[in-house]
Amino acid sequence: MKPVEVYILSGFLGAGKTTLLQTILFQEKQQERKIAVIMNELGEVSIDSNAVQEEIPLKELLNGCVCCTIQGQLEVQLENMLKDYELDAIYIETTGVAHPIEVLDACMSPLFAEKLAVKAIITLIDAKRWKDRSKLSIQIRKLLAEQIQHADIVLLNKIDQLSESEKARLISEIQALNKTGKLLMTEFAKVPLSQLKPIQKSSKKEHEKTHVHETLHMRTYVHTFSQPIDIEKFEQFLKDMPDTIYRIKGYLSFTHSKDTYLFQYSYGMPLYLKERIKMKNTLVFIGEHLDHHWIKTELESLEEHALS
Repeated sequence: MKPVEVYILSGFLGAGKTTLLQTILFQEKQQERKIAVIMNELGEVSIDSNAVQEEIPLKELLNGCVCCTIQGQLEVQLENMLKDYELDAIYIETTGVAHPIEVLDACMSPLFAEKLAVKAIITLIDAKRWKDRSKLSIQIRKLLAEQIQHADIVLLNKIDQLSESEKARLISEIQALNKTGKLLMTEFAKVPLSQLKPIQKSSKKEHEKTHVHETLHMRTYVHTFSQPIDIEKFEQFLKDMPDTIYRIKGYLSFTHSKDTYLFQYSYGMPLYLKERIKMKNTLVFIGEHLDHHWIKTELESLEEHALS
């Protein structure tokens, strides 16, 4: 079964995310695709849900941010959507203060990661706010920069408010922060849907099929083990892997024990928690420019070592 596409809409408060979502949904409807939306609001009341047509499945996550306080709720809603609807894509509109990596992490529960394909993190930048960012707090400036750095596609929105020299300067600043992402300039968040879909490189060689997200900046990789592995060899793998792997989470079984462990890795720290029930041994990796082939080869060698 074809995985459901996921698009994460990121960007600071007032950048134009809801307007962009409406533009996207109109075009998706024209293409007769089955779409669902998850909207996250920091407050207790939804403000923008009326932007989504009634026939489109909509889940609202209120009173918190999916990147931290209500991350678990996002996982539940994604799982429910996959169970209740036949979908081509899910669009997640984040709060203005969400961090893209944390949202991506929340999307990749090992329970359903194989059913999803995160296609792009799309960050909207309010051109005037970015130009005047020196007036913002250091924390907000840092968040704005990181929303740009981790995007696959950056939309510099509201460019009608800029002079030609200001446009040139802002383009240069954004490209310095994100050298590999696609940069588009927009007014009223109007953009052709085709511009938001990453071009996938076709490949005839079997080992290259894992590189389907070659154009993505932040990437994910899902691996399912067929048997328990050696914990010492696994920890050596963790030491050897590149530091561009930011997160790993999932379930593991080891040769020294009959138990299943919930495994989490972030900021260089591995954590093992014993699970009461048997789970499918699936790991989800999140990082920058992941080398899928290298990870796959290393993990398969762990399985081969356990057999010998």
